[in-house]
Amino acid sequence: MSDLAAHVVILGAGHAGGTAAALLRQYGHTGPITLVGAEPLPPYQRPPLSKAWLKGEADADSLALKPLEFYAEHDIDFRPSTRAVEINRGERTVRLSDGAALTYDKLILATGARAIALPIAGADLAGVMFLRTAADAELLKATIGPGKRLAVVGGGYIGLEVAASGRALGAEVVVLEREPRLLARVACETLSTFFRDYHEQHGVTFDLGADVAGFEGQDGRVTGVRLADGRIEPCDAVVVGVGAAPNDEIAAEAGLETARGVVVDLEARTSDLNIFAIGDVAHRPMPIYDRMFRMESVPNALEQAKQVASAITGRPAPAGECPWQWSDQYDLKLQIAGYAFDVDQILVRGDPAAAKFAVFHLKGDQVQSVEAINSPPEFMMGKQLILSRRPVDKARLADPSISMKEVAA
Repeated sequence: MSDLAAHVVILGAGHAGGTAAALLRQYGHTGPITLVGAEPLPPYQRPPLSKAWLKGEADADSLALKPLEFYAEHDIDFRPSTRAVEINRGERTVRLSDGAALTYDKLILATGARAIALPIAGADLAGVMFLRTAADAELLKATIGPGKRLAVVGGGYIGLEVAASGRALGAEVVVLEREPRLLARVACETLSTFFRDYHEQHGVTFDLGADVAGFEGQDGRVTGVRLADGRIEPCDAVVVGVGAAPNDEIAAEAGLETARGVVVDLEARTSDLNIFAIGDVAHRPMPIYDRMFRMESVPNALEQAKQVASAITGRPAPAGECPWQWSDQYDLKLQIAGYAFDVDQILVRGDPAAAKFAVFHLKGDQVQSVEAINSPPEFMMGKQLILSRRPVDKARLADPSISMKEVAA
């Protein structure tokens, strides 16, 4: 049942919140829409922050999802530099950081996630940075360059993207990773070994099994990273990239169900029928894998924005999608489809030495996930196989002389 005249309040003006506001208008919503964002900028693309923005190839205008005037032209009340501090579900109100109160008919939580800070000495020194916002990227870009040494804490995708951009800017880069290999929580050993070798060819150094114990500083600014074994890695700046935590506190305080994020259904609806949650903050169903999961990706933000806009305007629910994400490093395009849940076999198709290959994660004869390096056909057909749950012939899948279209047929 649609409510096209309802007042929709959206908390969070990132990719998910900004897209939801635009889609509501596109889908025919005529009621008031209020978009509340903590940052001073209108909704923008975040993935380029660790790449194009750092290298000076993008700015706020080029990354904006919509021009600023779009919101006024479409009667969307955009409130930048403002946070929600309390939700009163009984009265259907939201209290904001500027003291204002909003009454809603439908509420969308798109509050995203925040970088996890290390609770160690020196974490408050100038030059110890994260990379979640345009302001973060601008500060980092102004800090690193030729003659500078950047320490990256965390060997995940963000850390590796920052390392690649740091090298492109002429900085010396060292990556400190607590685990014995890179990407330990998110990728297989074949991929982590490939990326380590590729980065080392571009001058990045790695310290694996390195447990960061604190940051050293002088005159209030970071000068080095102290490791648990007593060694000091000197640096001019540090980027901490050890993961993100969902901004679900306001939802939990309002009594909504949370579990490593705000729990939602396939309409993005929470335990309160008038409240939805989308994007990085949402703990959502994954029908392909018969489980719940919190995803941090632009495709997930877009899919859930479609779900919530459809639910509010009474449109049919959009078709389910295969989750996917990507990472750009140097001249490498990594495209990942699916998640490697319950995998019992890993199959490599192509040649890692040629920087053109794909790693398929299988459960029996079903593809659970594919990690494709410079291999668009493997990624695209892999997505189809994951979504359809069709069995695959492993011998044909492993043979690059057989096209992926034939394999997936």
